[in-house]
Amino acid sequence: MTVLAHLSDLHLDGTARSAERTRRAVARLTALPGAVDAVLITGDIVDRGTVAEYRQAREVLAPLYERHEVLLCPGNHDSRPEYREVLLGGGGTATAPVNEARDVVGVRVLMCDSSIPGRPEGLLEPETLDWLDRTLAAAPDRPAFVALHHPPATLGLPYIDRIALREPDALARILDRHPQVVAVLCGHAHTPATTSFAGRPLLCAPGIISTALLPWEQGPDSSWKTYEAPPALTFHVYEEGRLTSHVRVV
Repeated sequence: MTVLAHLSDLHLDGTARSAERTRRAVARLTALPGAVDAVLITGDIVDRGTVAEYRQAREVLAPLYERHEVLLCPGNHDSRPEYREVLLGGGGTATAPVNEARDVVGVRVLMCDSSIPGRPEGLLEPETLDWLDRTLAAAPDRPAFVALHHPPATLGLPYIDRIALREPDALARILDRHPQVVAVLCGHAHTPATTSFAGRPLLCAPGIISTALLPWEQGPDSSWKTYEAPPALTFHVYEEGRLTSHVRVV
C-alpha cells in the first residue's frame, strides 16, 4: 500500500495569516500516529515568487521535512530561479522547467513544471513532455502518478478553467503510451475536485490559502474564492491497483 498526502496552493506571502493556515496542515501531518509515504505539494507554494517568501516557506515546512518525504512542483505563482535557490539549494539552469521523478514505496511520482513564467495559465514545454515520456518509458512496470499544478481538464470553475493547462492533448498522448500511470494529481483549483483525463482519475487538491466557489455558490458581488473555509488536504491510498482518496479539513 502507498499513501500520499496531497496539498496545494499555500500562497505563502510573508503574512501571519498564510503561515498560520499552512502550519495547520503541517501540524496535522506531523502529528499523525502513523506514517504516510510522502507529502506532495502541487505548486503555488508562495504568492509572488520572492526569496523572502521562499525562506518563509522553508521555515514553515521544516517540520514536515523532518517527519516525511516531501515532493514539490512549481505553480504559476512560483518563480523558477528563486524556487531553485531557496527550496532546492541551487543547481540546474535557473530558468529551465523544474521537473523531478521520485520513487516512493511501490510507485513513482513524476512532478512536472507546468508554469509559464509571468503567466497564470499553464503549459508543459517540449522539454518537460520529452522528459516525462522518457522517464515513464524507463520504468514501464512501476505504477506512476503524474503531478503538475494546472489541471488539464475543465472543472466547471470559470475563472480556473480560463487559466488551466494549455495544449492538454500533448499530455494525453503521452499517457496513452504509458498504461502504468495511475492518476494525474494537480492543484490550482483551490478545491478538492475529481474528474477524469486520458482515461485516468484527475484529482485536484484543496487549496490551503482559500477555497474556490462554484458559480451557484457565488453572490453578485462575491469573489470566486473564499478565505472563510478552513484549509484541507487529501490522502491518496493506492493498493493492488485501486486508488482511493480521502479529504480532511485541518
